[in-house]
Amino acid sequence: MRPRLWQSAVVGLFGVVCALRIGDVGAQTLDQVVETGEAKVAEGQASQQRVDKIVDAQQGKLIRYRALLKQIEGLEQYNEQLATQVQGQLALIEQFDASVEQVAQIERQMLPLITRMSDALGDFVDLDLPFHETERAERLAFVRNSIGKADVSVAEKFRQVIEAYQIENDYGRKIDNYQDIIELDGQPREVDVLRFGRVALAAQTKDANTTAVWDRDAGQWQVVDAGDYRNSIRHGIRMAKKQASIEMITLPVPAPEAAQ
Repeated sequence: MRPRLWQSAVVGLFGVVCALRIGDVGAQTLDQVVETGEAKVAEGQASQQRVDKIVDAQQGKLIRYRALLKQIEGLEQYNEQLATQVQGQLALIEQFDASVEQVAQIERQMLPLITRMSDALGDFVDLDLPFHETERAERLAFVRNSIGKADVSVAEKFRQVIEAYQIENDYGRKIDNYQDIIELDGQPREVDVLRFGRVALAAQTKDANTTAVWDRDAGQWQVVDAGDYRNSIRHGIRMAKKQASIEMITLPVPAPEAAQ
């Protein structure tokens, strides 16, 4: 009976051991399953993150691509506008080239004309009444000096000649008074000169005792009767100085000659 009891005990102990081992194996297998599942979940999350990054990157590239398309479209339109402007500028360049050639031709013709105008102005001043002689001679010398300068453009030379002509033209439309020293009866005398345009040129000494007019034919000053013109010329001088109102005065004007 004892051996059987021992065998029963051994069998029972073996069963307990087997049960314990089966329980351990089951526990280990469940942990592994859990760990494996967690690993799969983590791997899936990582994969999803990679997919999200790829999608975001593709989306960003798509946005940049569309933006680039817009820029390209705008640049193409801009290039078309520039091409139109370039064509217009090329046409202007051709016109400018033609204008430059015309200007060169005009300049070659203008310089002799300016020279002739200057000479004619000098002749006119020499034949005109002798008023503001120093000022007019200096102006004419300046114009002639400019004509000979290479660093002065033809346009500027022409402007100076025209300006001199305009000043001379204005002399014929104004009344003027200035002080000068003239020769009367062979003696230099300080006088007030009265100029009525280019109609008459008279002079009177400071004491108003001597009155003279310019004689075109004789080319000199002629003393006139003080009683006839002294008061008129004195009043004319006051009008030129704006010390008296403008009114009619009597001046010794030569009679006009019949046209030949």
